Amino acid sequence: MTLFKIVLLVLAALLVAAVALGFWVNFRDRAQAARVWAALEGAREADPQHYDRAMVANLPEVAQRYFTRAITPGTPLHRVVRLEMAGSFIMNGNEMPMTARQILAPPGQGFVWQAEVGTGLMHFAGSDGFHAPPGGAVDSWTKFWLRGLIPLARMGGTEDHARAAATRVLLESIWAPASLLPHFGADWVQTGPNSAEVRFACAQEIEPMQITLDAQGNPLEVWALRWTDANPERQHRLQPFGGRMLEMTRHQGFLIPSQVELGNMWGTPEYAPFFLATITSAEF
Repeated sequence: MTLFKIVLLVLAALLVAAVALGFWVNFRDRAQAARVWAALEGAREADPQHYDRAMVANLPEVAQRYFTRAITPGTPLHRVVRLEMAGSFIMNGNEMPMTARQILAPPGQGFVWQAEVGTGLMHFAGSDGFHAPPGGAVDSWTKFWLRGLIPLARMGGTEDHARAAATRVLLESIWAPASLLPHFGADWVQTGPNSAEVRFACAQEIEPMQITLDAQGNPLEVWALRWTDANPERQHRLQPFGGRMLEMTRHQGFLIPSQVELGNMWGTPEYAPFFLATITSAEF
């Protein structure tokens, strides 16, 4: 056997090993997302309390206005929601089609977002997640693969990442209005005629959510200061993250945003939404 053939065989063996390793790591990533998804499913109450307007009678006016629109009296107060969505994801100025499914638990508990983005050679898939089990270690990640073989993003397992992910859960509680009730630890402070600040007893270390409503009580904007390195210096710091609620739809007694745009540096000249989504299904 010539030296050339030996080199080719070695290269082929290395390629096969690399592909096998990629499949194995990708399998582990998907197993992690499935494990946390199942855990959050298990957090759903089978027979929760039903909504009564007396629950918000002592809240500031802006909060009462929100709940008057957001929850129909008598609605079972489920705080875990499964979502399906479609839209666009913008990366490096390129807008790509996106489809995703998500399970969202209350602030302080977690979420899993599983998405497919792009087309052709630029098709990638994976998940974002956060999980804070009672008495257990916090787990958070961002793991996406190009064509299922090449790791495109693999982040997580750090305090910085977990802190950013926890803020995402807080902001996305707008998709699970029961989580915003004081009955479950949410503290509302009215900050203006149409605005409020919402803190959560289980997430005191996270900056509060800011919400702006219209005259009927529909949310127009949500944002919070988020710990992130999404800046030119790539340094972790608090930056405004949020966006607009463009349409609302009622599902099982809950009125939730059905079309949203979100991005970094909300409210500044640098704001550029990178997540444009329409909710196609919501199950409580």
